[in-house]
Amino acid sequence: MRHRLIIAGLLWLLTAGRAHALDVFACEPEWGALATEIGGDAADVFTATTARQDPHQIQARPALIARLRAADLVVCTGAELEIGWMPVLLRQGANAKVQPGSPGYFEAASAVRLLDIPTRLDRADGDVHAAGNPHIQTAPANIRAVGIALALRMAEIDPGHAALYRERERAFRARLDAAMARWTTEAAPLRGSAVAVQHRDWRYLLDWLGMTEAATLEPKPGVPPSAGYLAGIIDGLPGKNVRMILYAAYQDAKPSEFVAAKTGIPAVELPFTVGGTDQAGDLIALYDDTIGRLLAHADKH
Repeated sequence: MRHRLIIAGLLWLLTAGRAHALDVFACEPEWGALATEIGGDAADVFTATTARQDPHQIQARPALIARLRAADLVVCTGAELEIGWMPVLLRQGANAKVQPGSPGYFEAASAVRLLDIPTRLDRADGDVHAAGNPHIQTAPANIRAVGIALALRMAEIDPGHAALYRERERAFRARLDAAMARWTTEAAPLRGSAVAVQHRDWRYLLDWLGMTEAATLEPKPGVPPSAGYLAGIIDGLPGKNVRMILYAAYQDAKPSEFVAAKTGIPAVELPFTVGGTDQAGDLIALYDDTIGRLLAHADKH
């Protein structure tokens, strides 16, 4: 009888621990990774997308609706990145705790200064984001800023673990700061380099590393390039001293590889987010791998 009571007590403790974990619904892998860094065992983090999916175009599947319905906190990029699918999830999930404007709804973009804010809005210009470029996770300083804000929000929603969230965020920030100092030194040879990009995913990365965007393979954001359009890009590249063509792990590599084959400029796949490559297993490894790939190809053209 005593053994049964002990086992029952242990099972109760384990169940209680799970029941009180903060249930986090992360829209993209970078926010799932960041919430895990901050929350540790106190957070049960579910990530709705993978690094091999285009975050603009996700299906609002029943499984995602079910997960959102149970969430205590939703963490998305915002800045209209998820405009094609999150409103459906929020409406169908009918979870009052995580609706926009409530403490349980957190947009990472609100914690940073957005770049590329358009001066005009016209659907003819392609997939233009009114608030600015949403791909903030390509620069570690943005992750740092979002981490501070996210820890505060997690503490607000789950005050019982507030001290834990603060401690874990400070520890992660210290590791990130040390890595950022190292990356500044390692990436110095990239400063001033011109690149072509397949989609305007890399604005924050290029701004961080002091690189410039000399050409974009898409004629308009989100519009696949035609062979004729790429031919024009190819004709114009020789005078721009472009060292690389960048594309994200989730994108079809064909346009970048086509231009690379015609020009001899290397096409470089970057992870874009956590899990985009085998090496990019967490947030710090994401930038380690990104810089390593850039340096490996910088002198090949």
